[in-house]
Amino acid sequence: MDSIPILSLLTFLPLAGALLILFIDKNNKGLIRGAAFTTTVIVFLMSVPLYFYFENTYEMQFVEKHEWIPAWGVYYSLGIDGISLFLVLLTTLITAICVASTWTAIDKHIKEFMISMLILETGMIGVFCALDFFLFYVLWEVMLIPMYLMIGIWGGQRRIYAAVKFFLFTMFGSVLMLVAILWLYFHLHELTGQYSFDILSYHGLKIDPSAQFWLFLAFFMAFAIKVPMFPFHTWLPDAHVQAPTAGSVILAGILLKMGTYGFLRFSLPIFPEAAADAVWWISSLAVIGIIYGALVAMVQEDVKKLVAYSSVSHLGFVMLGIFAMNTQAIEGGMLQMINHGISTGALFLIVGVLYERRHTRLISEYGGVSKKMPIFAVIFMIVTLSSIGLPGLNGFVGEFLILLGVWKANPLFAVLATTGVIWAAVYMLWMFQRVMLGKITNPKNEKLTDLSLREIAYFTPLIVFIFVLGVFPTPFIKKMEPSINHLVEQTRTSVVVQIENEKTADGKMAIAIKPPVDKTSADDGEG
Repeated sequence: MDSIPILSLLTFLPLAGALLILFIDKNNKGLIRGAAFTTTVIVFLMSVPLYFYFENTYEMQFVEKHEWIPAWGVYYSLGIDGISLFLVLLTTLITAICVASTWTAIDKHIKEFMISMLILETGMIGVFCALDFFLFYVLWEVMLIPMYLMIGIWGGQRRIYAAVKFFLFTMFGSVLMLVAILWLYFHLHELTGQYSFDILSYHGLKIDPSAQFWLFLAFFMAFAIKVPMFPFHTWLPDAHVQAPTAGSVILAGILLKMGTYGFLRFSLPIFPEAAADAVWWISSLAVIGIIYGALVAMVQEDVKKLVAYSSVSHLGFVMLGIFAMNTQAIEGGMLQMINHGISTGALFLIVGVLYERRHTRLISEYGGVSKKMPIFAVIFMIVTLSSIGLPGLNGFVGEFLILLGVWKANPLFAVLATTGVIWAAVYMLWMFQRVMLGKITNPKNEKLTDLSLREIAYFTPLIVFIFVLGVFPTPFIKKMEPSINHLVEQTRTSVVVQIENEKTADGKMAIAIKPPVDKTSADDGEG
C-alpha cells in the first residue's frame, strides 16, 4: 500500500467523477445518477483496505508529501492516523448512501447536484487527510461552496435564508482560524528560521501563554461553530430543515465532525496549556448543550427539526469527552462521532422517506404508519434505540466510555450529562410513538407504501454497523487507541513543561490548571 497514493486517489477520484459528469448531457438523468453512484461506491471500496493495512501505531500512515510552493513552505502532504482513519471511512460510506437516496428525491438540476456532491466528498476526505495547513484550509473552504449550493438550490421554502446563515457563520469562524494559522506560520519562522505549513511541526511548539489563549480562541470559534456547540448552534436547525435529505445526512454525518476533529488535531496538541485552562468552561458549554438540545428537541413539531436539535445534544457528549482529556473519554468521543454519523444519518434518511411519500414533516400528520410500512417500522425502531444508547447498539458504547472518562475528570459533569441520556429516550420514543404507532387517523396515510429494494439496500449497511459497533467495538477502539494515547500524553507533557517554565518571582507555579490524570493504562485492556 505504501507504493500506491491511496489517499490522493480517494481524495480526487470524486472530483474526477464530477468532471466526467460535466460532459454528460443533462437530460440523460439515469447516466448522471449512475456515474455519481458508481464513483462513490468505487471510492468506498478503495477506502476499505485502509482499515486492514492500518498498523496499530500513533504515527501517520499512507503518507504522501510533495513540494507544492516551496518558497512559502507549502507541501502537498497527506496522511492519516487512528483519529482520522474512521472519519475517512465514514465519509466514503455516507456519501455513497446519500447518492443512492437521491434517486427519486432530487428531480431538478440533477447534473449540478451530483457534481456538488462529488466536489463536497473531495473536500471532506481531503480535510481529514491533510497534513499541511495551507492544503487543509483550501479544502476546508472547498466544502463550504457545494453545501451552500445544495441548501440554497435544492432546499425548502426558506432555503436562501438558511444557506446564507450557514455560509456567514462558517465563514466567520474560518477567517478567525486563518488569522491564527498565519500567526503560527510567522512564529514558527521566528523560532526556527524556516517557513512551513506542516501541521505536525506545530505540535508542541513553544508559544507564550497569553498568545496561546487568543490563538486557541480563534480555532475554537471555527470548530465550535462547525460542531456546533451551544450557543453557536443557531445556524444548524435552519440548515438541516431546509437542506434536501442528502444534504442533511452529509451535514450531520460528516460536516459536524470537522469541528470535533479540529479540536483533536489542532487545539489540544498545538495549544495544550490554553486547552487545559479552557476545560471547565468548554465542559460547561457542552453540558448545557446536551441538556438544552434535548429539551428543545422534545417540543418540536417538525420531525426533522427534532433530529437536528438532537445533534446539538449528541455532539455535546463528544465535546465533553474530548475535554475530559483522558484516553477513555476521548475514545468514547471518537466512537460517538462515528456512531452519530451512522445513527443520525439514518434518522435523516428516515425523515426523507416519510417526506417523499407525504410531503410533510409535521409529527401531527402521522400516526399508525407501522401498519402500512412494517419493514420501515423495524428499521425506524432500531435506529431510534441506537440514538438513545440502548445497550447492544452502537450509541451505548460511545456514551458509556465518555461518561466513565468524564467521571474521572469531574463527577458533577458526568452526572449532569447523564440526564441527557434520559431526555433522549423521552423525545425519541415519544416521537416514534406519535409517528409509527396507534390508529391511522389521517386518511392520507392509508396510501403509504413500504420501503423499496433500493431504500432497503441503502439502509442495510447502516443497520449492520449499528449492531457491529454495539457488540464488537474493540477492533475499532484498538485502531484508534495508540493515536489517542499519544495525543493525551503529548498534551499532558506539553502542559507540564510549560508549567515548569512559568515560575513567578517567588518560585510558585504561574499555572494552576492541568488536564486530569488518566488512570487507564494503554495496556490494561480497558476501553
